[in-house]
Amino acid sequence: MGIWRDQRQNFAARVGLFYGALFVFYGMHTPFLPVWLNWRGLSASEISAIIAAPLFLRVLVSPVVAMAADRSGTHRWYLVVLAWMSLALVLALAASLSFWPLLLFATLLMLCNSTIMPLIETIAVNGVRHRGLDYGRMRLWGSLTFVGANFAGGLAMTVFGGGAGVWLIALGCVLTVVAGHILPRDERLERADEPVRQRWRGSALGELLAQKEFRFFLVAAGLVMGAHATFFTFGILLWEKQGLSAAWSGTLWAIGVFAEVLLFSVSGRAVRRIGAARLIALGAAASVIRWSMMAVSPPLAVLIPLQILHGATYGASHIGAIHFIHETVARDKQGTAQALYATIASGVALGGATLIAGWLYSGGGVLSYLAMVALSIVSLSAAVTLVRMRWRAPLVPVSGTEPDYPQSAASGG
Repeated sequence: MGIWRDQRQNFAARVGLFYGALFVFYGMHTPFLPVWLNWRGLSASEISAIIAAPLFLRVLVSPVVAMAADRSGTHRWYLVVLAWMSLALVLALAASLSFWPLLLFATLLMLCNSTIMPLIETIAVNGVRHRGLDYGRMRLWGSLTFVGANFAGGLAMTVFGGGAGVWLIALGCVLTVVAGHILPRDERLERADEPVRQRWRGSALGELLAQKEFRFFLVAAGLVMGAHATFFTFGILLWEKQGLSAAWSGTLWAIGVFAEVLLFSVSGRAVRRIGAARLIALGAAASVIRWSMMAVSPPLAVLIPLQILHGATYGASHIGAIHFIHETVARDKQGTAQALYATIASGVALGGATLIAGWLYSGGGVLSYLAMVALSIVSLSAAVTLVRMRWRAPLVPVSGTEPDYPQSAASGG
């Protein structure tokens, strides 16, 4: 019993370490790549093109790689290869001087790292299934290191200037490579799934999208994530217009992330009590409230509880999405399902919503935030429909396999 407990803790620690390393990359890349590109002399339109390109192109890349990983059952191997490719690409990016090489290498870099995410999510969910681990307690280390990377990177940029941006991103790539090699190889899972992989047929992508339940899930989970676009892109700028200091803006951002971390720390109990689909619906309902209030430029006293709602709008929605896939999708399709979710939520939906937010921002934050409210209402409608659905078997079942998923948690029943 003690050995089993040690194995579980070892698996959880290594996966948590990888999340931490990967989110150092995201914490450096998201705020500081635009600063570095500006330091390189690019215009605002060139920078926006470089940032937006991978959001849309990932729909052509991440699901295909995930399907290959599902078919082989070697998610860790694909993850490590992508981590090494990311390191090579960031070094090529650092050596680039003109727009087209910068566009090429920056796009490929983000495509590699965004494809890593559904692979580690699949590995983490395997730990939930086979080892009884709590997904949220592994994932929260990513949120914590994201905040830490923002803070440390900001200090480094203050000391060394905009030219340091690409090397901060490179640091995240190095840590991801190291953590990828430390990830455990789940022998038990790979051996158990070998007969499943031998029976793998057809297109997992098409089979998943053919399921009405999964389409409702993508709309619900994708749009509630996409509805963060105005806040992610213009939130701090709008706070500055209200007269908030940089210190308060950073504090408000940190409050949101720590609310997310708090929910992650109790995610196992939240899923058991509420259900995965209901967590998505909860996140969508909170999103309607949060962005409606943000649209009226509320004072600091109101902004604090609105930032606490980030634990629901992002945290509850994401936890619900990961557990929905875990509980309703056949296990040999889960990497593909994770990639589809990530591609829609952090790619197509977020990218499209960002373009909408930018188009409406010229009229002030009101219209941009109201557009996010509209997306949240559609998400809530899809999530409520999802809650009312019931499943007797996994989506896209594999012939001859027995489902091992607790259906009541997914449906919220």
